[in-house]
Amino acid sequence: MPLWVKCVIFASRKTPLLPAMIKVSTQARNQVIQMMQSDGYDISDSFVRVGVKSGGCSGLSYELKFDKTLGDEDKLFEDNDVRIVVDKKSFLYLVGTTLEYSGGLNGKGFVFNNPNANRTCGCGESFSL
Repeated sequence: MPLWVKCVIFASRKTPLLPAMIKVSTQARNQVIQMMQSDGYDISDSFVRVGVKSGGCSGLSYELKFDKTLGDEDKLFEDNDVRIVVDKKSFLYLVGTTLEYSGGLNGKGFVFNNPNANRTCGCGESFSL
C-alpha cells in the first residue's frame, strides 16, 4: 500500500500514526498476522496492543493482545506492516523495544527485547527498570 494511502486511512482517526518506536521482527510479524487471522481480526483495521502492568517476578510485566479500538491517549505505530498501539502510561517503558517471536521446541513465543529493562526474569515475561 503506498504511503499516501496509509496517511489518508489514518487521517480520519484521532491518533496519528507515529514513526516506529517499537520494532517488529519478521518472525513476529508473520506470527501476528497468522494469529490475528485465526482469531477473526482483519490486519487492515486491527492492531496489536502492547502494554506494561505491575506484576511478575521482576516487578513489571508485558501485555499483548489484539484490538480494534483506539483510546484518546493511545499512541499508534507501524513497523514491518504491523500496527502497534501503546497506552500513554506504558509508552516510556517500551520505547526502543523490539517484538520478536521464538518458536520451535524451546521457543518462548513472543519475546520483548527491551533496552530499558535493567533486569528480566528467567521466563522473559517480566522486567524491572
